[in-house]
Amino acid sequence: MKIVATEKAPKALGPYSQGYVHNGVLYTAGQIAINPEVNDVEATTIEAQTEQVCKNLGEVLKEAGTSFDKVLKTTCFLADMSDFAAFNEIYGKYFTSKPARSCVAVKTLPKGVLCEVELIAAVEE
Repeated sequence: MKIVATEKAPKALGPYSQGYVHNGVLYTAGQIAINPEVNDVEATTIEAQTEQVCKNLGEVLKEAGTSFDKVLKTTCFLADMSDFAAFNEIYGKYFTSKPARSCVAVKTLPKGVLCEVELIAAVEE
């Protein structure tokens, strides 16, 4: 197993890693809309937060040696399901290979953000 860690994505908020690669598969922790340059959430809309989440995931993918087109599965958490369509507009720009996905509404997310996404991706070894 190999830990995946990059300064270009937010540091973990607790006792966990940004991701792990095991047997050619990347498993990421959930990413929220923290801008790693300032270590805080700056975006206030679902669109801007989704964009930051996808940028963060892109950096973790890159560090692991893979990319968005190798993503197999995502799990998406929304604070408000009425944001579903707006979330999908941004999400769809990044996840063009249309990986399998679950998307659920949750009561609250860390730092009061509007969305969180975790993923599983293939990694060439």
